[in-house]
Amino acid sequence: MILDALENSALYESLNPRFKAAFDYVKKTDFSKLEPGKIYLDEKNLFINFAEGKGKTKEEAKMETHRDYIDIQIPYTQDEIMGYKPAKDLKNPIDPYNEEKDITKYTDQGDSYVTVKPGQFAIFFPEDGHQPGIGEGPFRKIIVKVKVK
Repeated sequence: MILDALENSALYESLNPRFKAAFDYVKKTDFSKLEPGKIYLDEKNLFINFAEGKGKTKEEAKMETHRDYIDIQIPYTQDEIMGYKPAKDLKNPIDPYNEEKDITKYTDQGDSYVTVKPGQFAIFFPEDGHQPGIGEGPFRKIIVKVKVK
């Protein structure tokens, strides 16, 4: 897991060949003019879910992992708390891995929690369990999905 400010995104572009295009798009786009939905930058290799949600408690928010995609999670309208736990330590899946949605959800809770503010991002790799969406009230966020290979 990585937590940093969008202004420092160039420090992480070497970690995946698609990171630069993802960060460039996010930094130049005025999301206030967009409706929630998917934005495909490189077909299924790189896309954005511009999402609306309602904040959850730690108990309501589900831990999740992905096999095929890296998540870059960017709060847009308000702070969001995100839980973290190494995927190898997750023991209680709710359902088996969903290949179509590339997700496994768990009842496990995070070992640690971070507050991610608008203008910051959190990167979660397949080995990172993450528990997004903790907060209050309605919010919008940017979720960049980056194909691992």
